[in-house]
Amino acid sequence: MEPGLIAKKFYNHQLYPRPARCDRSGLWAHFLPTLRDVRALAAPGSPDEQPARGASKIPFWGMHRQRWGFGMIPATATSVGQIIFIMNELGKSRQKMVSSAPTPQVRLVEVDDGSAGQRIDNFLLRECKGVPKSHVYRILRSGEVRVNKGRIDASYRLVLGDIVRIPPVRVAAPAAEIPAHVPAATFPVLFEDDYLMAIDKPAGVAVHGGSGVSFGVIEQLRRALPHLKFLELVHRLDRETSGILLLAKKRAALVGMHEQIRHNRMDKRYLACVTGEWRDRQRAVKAPLYKYVTAEGERRVRVQEDGQVSHTVFRMVESLPPYTLLEAELKTGRTHQIRVHLAHCGTPIVGDDKYGDFTLNKTLARPGARPGIKRMFLHAWRLKFTHPVLDTPIALQAALPPECEQFLNQLRGASADAKP
Repeated sequence: MEPGLIAKKFYNHQLYPRPARCDRSGLWAHFLPTLRDVRALAAPGSPDEQPARGASKIPFWGMHRQRWGFGMIPATATSVGQIIFIMNELGKSRQKMVSSAPTPQVRLVEVDDGSAGQRIDNFLLRECKGVPKSHVYRILRSGEVRVNKGRIDASYRLVLGDIVRIPPVRVAAPAAEIPAHVPAATFPVLFEDDYLMAIDKPAGVAVHGGSGVSFGVIEQLRRALPHLKFLELVHRLDRETSGILLLAKKRAALVGMHEQIRHNRMDKRYLACVTGEWRDRQRAVKAPLYKYVTAEGERRVRVQEDGQVSHTVFRMVESLPPYTLLEAELKTGRTHQIRVHLAHCGTPIVGDDKYGDFTLNKTLARPGARPGIKRMFLHAWRLKFTHPVLDTPIALQAALPPECEQFLNQLRGASADAKP
């Protein structure tokens, strides 16, 4: 048969099978090799079999420059035979992939301390990694998910000892990812029991990974304390802020602490050194705060009328002209609340690289500067709350870091020298 006829027959019956619908496994029943497959595996024919100018070519379905389309391959008898062989081999190997895919089974999961108190929808999202959120809610609505053999809705909160029936859910295998190296690290512990842990976070360390940060305090603690099945942040601190950071070791403790935060029953106090004139012994700032994104893609906060309700109470601790040491009490917990409120008052925090006096910050950060400091002077120094499980009062305190104390001592020395 002439190569052109072979090409036509091959195209009609072999090369371009009608694609099958996606089966329940989520994989295609028929697979088509790409031009890259064929060119890599099909060696060109011998010189005497090379097609002459104007000879027939086989239209071939494949990928070129990240787009699917038809390509053309010379229609020599050798190339057609090789392509048929390659098609058969690829079909066999890929059919094995389908047949060898594990069949998902119904799972019965008993709720432990780490999951008690969690909503069933959030529990399923954690248990069925990779399953779209819409599918999780679909199996909840359909009644395929059962708790203690009964139907529940998405708002149901799990109880210790509940038996959750999770139906078979098949998801596509995720692409292999290279996990970022997370070094184990410990931090000074201010308080710890079976339910909570409070640490003294240093400045310059993020509380969690994200936004260009590979890992943070929570990831490092999980690596250092693998025996803890549950460890979550109760609240957050800015990367540049030091001081008390509270973590929950049980879900019941996390839920209880979040309840106190929502009802403003947690007393959080910060120490901040600001530049500028501050005359009031106490001042309440209630400027609403609005989140936005800069042209460079960085998240910022500004005072704006249609922003979120925000309330901070400031008290003067020590006057060290032209600086002032203030205590800030958070009545609400908005992003960058203390920093933006102080900048709004015309007294930005020393060393604040987002809302502060940038020229002054550079001067203070120079080697040998007196006074000098290379960080933002904001420290979470006191935290009071009621234990979420034991119902006992807890009062925590973290001393100022040495670099902050040194800066204050330099200011005090300068003030003493200035007096007649």
